[in-house]
Amino acid sequence: MATAGLLILVGWIVEYGGGNVPLSHAAFAAAILIGGYATIRQGLRALAHLRFDMNGMMTGAVIGAALLGQWEEGAVVAFLYAVSNWLEGYTMDRARRSIHALTDLAPKEARVRRDGGEMVISVEEVRVGDILLVRPGEKFATDGVVRAGTSAVDQAPITGESVPVDKGPGEPVYAGTLNGHGALEVEVTRRVADTTLARIIHLVEKAQAQRAPSQRLVERFARVYTPVVFGLALGLMVVPSLLFGLPWGPWIYRGLALLIVSCPCALVVSTPVTIVSAIANAARHGVLIKGGAYLEELGRLKVIAMDKTGTLTRGKPEVTDVIPLDGQGAAELLALAAGVEVHSEHPLARAIVQAAERQGFALPISTGFTAIPGKGGRAVLNGQTIYVGSLRLSAGLMDHQRNRKTVEAVESEGKTVVVVGTAERLLGILALEDQLRPQSRQAVIDLRAAGIQHVALLTGDNRVTAEAIARQVGADTVRAELLPDQKLEAVRALQAEFGSLAMVGDGVNDAPALAASSVGIAMGVAGSDVALETADVALMADDLSKLPFLMRLGQATVRVIRQNIAFALVIKAVAILAVFPGWLTLWLAVLGDMGATVLVILNGMRLAARREG
Repeated sequence: MATAGLLILVGWIVEYGGGNVPLSHAAFAAAILIGGYATIRQGLRALAHLRFDMNGMMTGAVIGAALLGQWEEGAVVAFLYAVSNWLEGYTMDRARRSIHALTDLAPKEARVRRDGGEMVISVEEVRVGDILLVRPGEKFATDGVVRAGTSAVDQAPITGESVPVDKGPGEPVYAGTLNGHGALEVEVTRRVADTTLARIIHLVEKAQAQRAPSQRLVERFARVYTPVVFGLALGLMVVPSLLFGLPWGPWIYRGLALLIVSCPCALVVSTPVTIVSAIANAARHGVLIKGGAYLEELGRLKVIAMDKTGTLTRGKPEVTDVIPLDGQGAAELLALAAGVEVHSEHPLARAIVQAAERQGFALPISTGFTAIPGKGGRAVLNGQTIYVGSLRLSAGLMDHQRNRKTVEAVESEGKTVVVVGTAERLLGILALEDQLRPQSRQAVIDLRAAGIQHVALLTGDNRVTAEAIARQVGADTVRAELLPDQKLEAVRALQAEFGSLAMVGDGVNDAPALAASSVGIAMGVAGSDVALETADVALMADDLSKLPFLMRLGQATVRVIRQNIAFALVIKAVAILAVFPGWLTLWLAVLGDMGATVLVILNGMRLAARREG
């Protein structure tokens, strides 16, 4: 390309400086062959198979210019089109490289403990089960679990979190993230080719290769538009001379100009560069979008449905109130409940045991634990059978009606009631609450500011608790006590009422509802193979503030695509009108086409730099 430009410069110097026309034409012809070789080769192959594409248009224009003796303009056409192709390829590659550069975040070597000693090896040699030794300020070479040490880890490349996350024994860490102040020993859980970082890069590249609806529409349009333009250009070349006896030269020239200026380069590239840029930007912020179709859908959404547990709330219930009712002390009541629940794996049971352990209580020894499905459990403590469970359990065993006002007061606060008692009497009540995430309320406010008109809360929890959470976050509708198949029906009902809908959940329990929604958004999926592969959109961290950013990015993408398509079509229309009076020269036609292409590319590339907020 540079050589072709130099030959054009030589041709101009020779022609206008020395007057040697044959030598200047030779320089221009050489520029055509060198600068337009790839285009002419592809164009001739396309024309031979009666395929009318952009390369065929340019090939016809360059050959026509040469036959008319317009060697200078033919050379400029070939050169400018080569420059346009190079710019298009460069900007697209730059957008893709911005995400592929994540591979450079992970170190190429790792320090491991083997055979009783330390050694530095290539990351490809690291095996699952190896112990990585990660010093302060070093990056993790692969995914793993902390076995010893504590530190704060910068996880921004994976989750988009701006604040380092505290890590200790049992906590997961990811390749490419940065260790903070402490030395850590990490057991490797994935080889380097299978890390979360590697899967992110693979999924983003796959998403960028998919065609969005707007892109498919433009390509279908171009397949019809291009042969029509070929026919119009041919008609412009021959009809005025054959039917009206006008000179051949000027009309052939105008036909060639029409062929060039009608080239749909800017139109075809307007959508893919925008989609690629937006997907790369989202990935850098810890959001994976599986393709342009979902990105465009996000830009049109007006309704969003959200799971409660683990989405709006932390998903980890905590004991907030201990209420003795039969002469028990609060400490004794909590210890008694924990003595029964220590045998259970239910989340509420674990929360009760953890509350007792945090207060340093010695748990009483219990025997004969029996789970009561859907209600709770019982065990024998100090020769007495103690029941711990839901209100359904107390209704069948112990009288709680005289404490009904206490129970209703707890429930009205959105808390879950756990009763503790014997078969004859109620000893007390524990109130547990799944704490609302700090950003949940603000996320809903920001979603409305981003154009979401309706927020629905879908949960399997009881209605009183669900409605309390809905009031706190500002949801419009609540559907509670839903089983997974009922959540699916709720999503379909919302779609029937409002149209396109996004569902936000944990990616596993909400799988049917996520699959049925227009866009399924899974939260906190870093390290989760299933959620990463199945969700349409994956939030790597449990950060609801990414949702408004996601909606605004989708809206900006749709807006930029529309701008690019409108701009490309208007420029084409103006340039085509300028062909008929003879105002448009060949090289000016290519310059206009190239300029339009570069402008739509730059407009699309703006999304790569778009920030949150």
